[in-house]
Formats: sequence, C-alpha cells, structure tokens
Amino acid sequence: MLPIFQSKSQLPSITERIVASYAEGGSTHHLDHCPLPKYADVVDAIEELKEILYPGYQERDQLCSSNVGYHIGGIVDRLYDRLVVLCERAICHGQGETAECSPHKRSATEQTAQQKTLEFLQQIPDIRKTLAKDVEAAYVGDPSCTSFDEVIFCYPGLEAITVYRLAHALYKLQIPLIPRMMTEWAHGQTGIDIHPGAVIGDYFFIDHGTGIVIGGTAILGNWVKLYQGVTLGALSFPKDAAGELIRNTKRHPTVEDNVVIYANATILGGNTVIGKDSVIGSSVWLTASVPAGTRVTIEKPDLRMRSACPTKTEAS
Repeated sequence: MLPIFQSKSQLPSITERIVASYAEGGSTHHLDHCPLPKYADVVDAIEELKEILYPGYQERDQLCSSNVGYHIGGIVDRLYDRLVVLCERAICHGQGETAECSPHKRSATEQTAQQKTLEFLQQIPDIRKTLAKDVEAAYVGDPSCTSFDEVIFCYPGLEAITVYRLAHALYKLQIPLIPRMMTEWAHGQTGIDIHPGAVIGDYFFIDHGTGIVIGGTAILGNWVKLYQGVTLGALSFPKDAAGELIRNTKRHPTVEDNVVIYANATILGGNTVIGKDSVIGSSVWLTASVPAGTRVTIEKPDLRMRSACPTKTEAS
C-alpha cells in the first residue's frame, strides 16, 4: 500500500485532466457566465412560502391574530430579498448573459427582477384561496381523511400541488429556470411530477400520488381527481425539416371538469380530450378523446385460482 503522500501526488495530474475536460464537455459546465440561481436558496424560498401559505403549520408555534402580522412581515421581507436575487440570476441566464455583462444591463435585470418579485408576492392571497379549495377537495374526496389539518400535514398530493401553484405563478411571469427547479424539488419529495406550465383548475385532488406525471401543456378543469401512477403525457415528439424537435405546441391532454382517473392510467396526446364527468379506469391506455360522461375500463380479465399447497389427497 502506498503512503498517503505518494498516493496524493497523483492528484494534480488528475485535476488537470478534469479541468481539461471542461473545454471538451461544452454544455455540461457553466463557466464564464453570470451566476445561476442556487438550488438551496430555491428550496429555502419554498419553505418560506409554505409558512406564508399555511401559517402555524410549519415552524412558528403559538401564532395568533395579534402577532401573525409581525411574523409574516418578517418572512415576506426576507423572501423578497431572496427572490430578487434568484430571479435576477435566472433572467440573466435566460438572456445568455456572460460574467462581463455591463453594469447597465445588470441594473436593468435587477429592476425587472424586483418588479417580477412584487408581482409574484401580490398573487399570494389568491394562491391561498385556490389552495384552500384543493384542501377541501382532498377532504371531500378521501373518506379516510379526518380533517383539513390532516391534509395539510400528511398529504404528498397537496405538497406537490402547493409547489406547483407557486411555480406556475412564476412561470406565467416568464421567470426562467426557477419554476422548473421548484417542481422538480417537489417531484423528489413526493414522487409527483407536475410541470409548472400545466394549467390546473380549482379543487384539484391527488390521492396517494406516487408516479403521477402531468406534462407542461396539459389542461385540467375543476374537481379533477387523480390516483397514483397516472400519466398525462405526449404521444410523440414531432420534428421539423432539420430534424429538430418542434417545441411550443400542445402535446399533452385536456381533462375537463369532474373527471376521475384511476391508478396507472396513461392518457397521451395534445388533441386528446377527456370529457367532463368521465371516469377512466385503472391501467387504461388512451390516445383518443372520449365524450362527456364516459366510463372507460379494461375488460375484466379471467382469474384462475388454485391452492398454493396441495391437499393430503392431492399429495398422495
């Protein structure tokens, strides 16, 4: 076994090879550009936003009407500063700015970030109203649920929906990167993958939730209920004459009001519409629209049952 100092003597050459690979790697590094949003700061912002959305459930005990203003005011002030920095960095990245961008450009970008942050924070009361409907939908839709508090504390579906609602607001404000970073964090936490570009109506309920995928151009109406493993995805990815993917097209389904989609159903295609009041059964695969009030199920398979252990008569 080599002494440690002899073993570590190889590290400079290893470092040189690693650094040289950056010039060869091209798209897998972010050097000589303005700083990117920090993932840890995005996560911290999510946690602060959740404290604002659901006061008394997250960190601070003994909140009441007389002191909640002080508590939330401090969070909003701190959150504003954090979001301005995050948004500025994301906007710079979206514009392809380098580290040498002029002070004038940086000033204009910071001003845009400040305005976008204010516009986002001004939407928080409306987002809270929408989330209250989502909590109600979970309570109404799950007979095992005992209270709204249980939904807020325990339901991964609400966690994913909460982050989605916040990310969607930033997405509509055309903030690059950050909305997707938010929903991918929620994806890792819950197993539920909702693209921030999806449009989702009121009273949205995800039951269990693990494995759900909702694509970026999906449209969901009010009182939609999804179970675990549901995919609202794209049929294919058409290419242009140059062989490049055609982007900014409707690739994912539309689900109208009062639709229930059971576990592991897969619905694909931008032209696919699930009519209101429909029920899509477990493991169904759909690439065509269904009219309102339709129930789609897989024909019941034949089941064969036999004893796992032979009886004494069979054994003899």
